[in-house]
Formats: sequence, C-alpha cells, structure tokens
Amino acid sequence: MEEKSTWARLRWPIKALIIAVPILAIGYWAMQSGKFDTTPTVNKADTTSFNAPDAATPTSGSARSFNYQPEKPVDGEYNGVVEVGASGFNSFVVNMDKENRWEIISKDFGKSFAYEGLANTEDIRKGLKDYIGMMLDKGVKSKNIHFVISSGAQKEPKTTVISSELRKMGFVVNLVTAEQEGKLALKSVLPKAYEENSFVVDIGSGNTKISWIDGDTKSEEAPGAKYYEKDLKDDAVYAEVKKLGEKIPAAKREVCFIIGGVPFELASQTRQGEERFTVLNDPSSYKAEKIKTKSGVNIYKALKDATNCDTFVFDWDANFTIGFLLSLNK
Repeated sequence: MEEKSTWARLRWPIKALIIAVPILAIGYWAMQSGKFDTTPTVNKADTTSFNAPDAATPTSGSARSFNYQPEKPVDGEYNGVVEVGASGFNSFVVNMDKENRWEIISKDFGKSFAYEGLANTEDIRKGLKDYIGMMLDKGVKSKNIHFVISSGAQKEPKTTVISSELRKMGFVVNLVTAEQEGKLALKSVLPKAYEENSFVVDIGSGNTKISWIDGDTKSEEAPGAKYYEKDLKDDAVYAEVKKLGEKIPAAKREVCFIIGGVPFELASQTRQGEERFTVLNDPSSYKAEKIKTKSGVNIYKALKDATNCDTFVFDWDANFTIGFLLSLNK
C-alpha cells in the first residue's frame, strides 16, 4: 500500500488552520496600512469656506449652494401684493405671521401686456381683475390685497392709467420712492443672521437699489438695467455704480443678496432644481446677447469690483413688495 504524505495524513481542522493563518496575517497588514480604507482622504486645499453663517459652498462644477433655511411662519395669514413695475406686473401671495416670518405661496412674474401697446383701458381693468381673482381663489382676503407702483414705473406714462383704474375699483395705490424700495427689498431678502456682514442689491429695469444696515437702513439709487434707453454709456454707468458700491462698509461685504430681473436671468442658468437661493457665477462668465441683460451684468460687475464680494446670492422668492407687506406689521 502506498504510504500517505504528511499533508495527507493531517486532519482537515489542522489543514484549515494552516491555510487561515497566513490569510489572516495578510488581512491584518492590509488593514493597518490603510489598503482597505474606503473613506477618501480630503485635501483641505480643495475645500472652500466663508466667514459667514452657513455661507455658500462649492458643489459640482462651477455651481455653488447656499445653505440657509428661513424660519417658517407660525399662525400666519395670507396676503397678496401686485407690483406695477417699469416692465410689467409681478404678483405674490405670501403667508406671513406677526413676527415677519414668511413663505411664498404663489408668484407670477413679468406680465407686460399693459406696456406693449396691446391693451386699452378695459383690458387693463380685466387684467387687474384676473390678478385679484387669483388671489381670492388662493384664500387672500380682499382687505389683504395691495398694489404698489415702483419708482421706476412711476416714470412711465401708462402707469397713470393703471393707477386710475385701480382707484376706480376701490383699491389703494401705494407709490414708493427708490430709497423706500431699497429698504423694503432689504426687509424681505436680508436674513437677520446676515445683517452684520451682508448687503442687498435690487437691479430693476428703471433703477438699481443698494442697501445695507448700519445702525439704521441705508439705501442708494443707481441706474437700472435699461439705462441704454436714456443714452447712458456702459463706462459711465459702471463708474457710477462702482462709486456707490464703495460706500458699503467693509464689514458688510461678505455676502450680497441680490434680486431683480437680470439677476433672475443669470440665476436661471445655474439653478439646481427648486432651491430658494442660487449663487451667481462671476460676472465675467456670462455671455449676454440681449442688451438689457448685458447692461445688468455691467452693473453686477461694478458692484463686485467695488466690494470684492464673491458671494452674490439670488433669492427666488423675495421682492421689495413683500418687504412692503412686512412693513404693514405693527
């Protein structure tokens, strides 16, 4: 009979032990050396931070997010406001409480039928009734519906007709100055957590409002995105806006909350879904074809150059007319 080898004569438990020992030794070495570590090492040089609460952080590509969530209203009431602007109508329904916490319920931008030569007095009246009916359908009481005519729109002859029709319908028409607009924009868009290090810009068609808090609310007016209609040149507007931007205290320049028609267009290019806040790219990255957009980017660039602020945050819900509603709270 053939003699069995030493390995063959060993029982299987002993064989398994002999096989397992080197495997376990190799595994222990690999774990100690980090070969099996699934957590990637983060290079601190690849991260970005800002000296502001929950400020913008880089996301995929050139897009950046703004990690701030406003407080929700408690036991709020629905209010509606229609802005008669220099380029058309904007309307908002908001839920707001006594502490000025608010959230948007509905918004409608850019209805411009009254400015395109397509409407007569009756059409304007019908359009305004449609706005009012929409707000009533959403649960806004008639006493909580307000109309505001912006400072830029007050320079348009057609707004006189609109004001007249509103008054005939029994509504109060609120006229606001550019300085008031800046302060009202700040009231709606600037979170309390950012009052000490941020400023607000509203680039409208008729004018641009720059505001910040320094004891009380400060506000400056500059040309709007349609300055070309007044034969103003890009260089002259850039210089004027830059000079006004330099008035903003250095401590208030970490974040800019920006609203208005042109910022809306710019934010639309990088919005990541339905977020409330979108961080704009550097003004040099925008290649505008429309003259109004190009002019608005010129204003944006002047503000960036004046303040060296690199975090311009567009708020998709805020508007100076919402600030008007908030100002009604006693």
